[in-house]
Amino acid sequence: MASQIKVVAANDVVGATLALAEALAGECTVFISPPEVNGKLPELHGLPETIEDDTALIIESSGSTGSPKRISLSSAALIASAEASAERLGAKGQWLLALPINFVAGAQVLIRSLSADSLPVIMNTAVPFTAEAFTRSASLLTAEHRFTSVVPTQLARLANAVGNLDYIADEYLLAMLRRFDAILVGGQAPRSADVNFLRALGVNIVTTYGMAETCGGCVYDGQPLSGVELQLGEDSRIQLRGPVLANNLQHTGALTSEGWLQTNDVGQIDDHGKLTVLGRSDRVLISGGIKVALDAVEELTASIGGVVEACAVALDGGEWGERVGVAYVGSPEVADYLAGAIFDQLGIAAKPIRVLRIDRLPRLAASQKPDLQRIKELFERQ
Repeated sequence: MASQIKVVAANDVVGATLALAEALAGECTVFISPPEVNGKLPELHGLPETIEDDTALIIESSGSTGSPKRISLSSAALIASAEASAERLGAKGQWLLALPINFVAGAQVLIRSLSADSLPVIMNTAVPFTAEAFTRSASLLTAEHRFTSVVPTQLARLANAVGNLDYIADEYLLAMLRRFDAILVGGQAPRSADVNFLRALGVNIVTTYGMAETCGGCVYDGQPLSGVELQLGEDSRIQLRGPVLANNLQHTGALTSEGWLQTNDVGQIDDHGKLTVLGRSDRVLISGGIKVALDAVEELTASIGGVVEACAVALDGGEWGERVGVAYVGSPEVADYLAGAIFDQLGIAAKPIRVLRIDRLPRLAASQKPDLQRIKELFERQ
């Protein structure tokens, strides 16, 4: 039966929560638009007046290309995701909303709150995220079981504000972090240094892997949630199957004949079934016959003193195939040191053939992820 589409702005969290409750009950379909500006919704294109099938939520997703796509999620898939998450985390509880709700991770906080019959504490996501604002909001949580979802940039800011193992700069923030049953981090791979540091201090960080097509995170700490199946397909690309998949994926060419969602991510699965995500297929290059994960190069570069942030891209390496190029923001004095440090820790195939210092990383407007195409163009112009 056709369902009416209800459009709610991302800065109307209460309205979105009420609309999602109706959608989960099969009464409407919700589309959460970008925030209102001066009381007006942004101009929207391509939304039908009604939509067929069991579609509760249409979520917009923007990958590394910046080309937006709209994913249709059923109430059954959203509920299965929320229930499987609660099962893995050991409880339902109160959530702190620290992410925009027009992306799947933010919307899932509202859906999990509805599933738990609990009111979330809402941060103002229209302003830059700070550890101070997070601490104030976390202190308002009152339930026995407490959860939140963050992205790696937010986790890094929290870790930096806590201090280091030799000196805890913010004891109160650390106490707030320890009170969470779990802090989920996803969207992209977090820095292992941030995860390991906070875990060493007793903070339960749960790394998640998923996408809008899987109702968000469906693999926690490398292990799939209940009902979710995981395998590697051709070229070690990650494939997923289960009740959390989006509607009508068979019409997009993303599903195999056996119903597996073929992702654009490359991974490894160990003997215990634990998944390690190496990066997007276009972020894992082969140089001299050796696989190189550009995300690993970025993480190592960003950990070097004097580097504020970094991005690694694939450049033409002639007979070697693709080679690594690194663009970074930071001190000019470390430019000559970077290539040697990467070679020492990641090997010859990962050693950059070009290191470029820039004033800022170009970013995609929608997701604020690095604009890989523009960064590659910077190397071509130099």
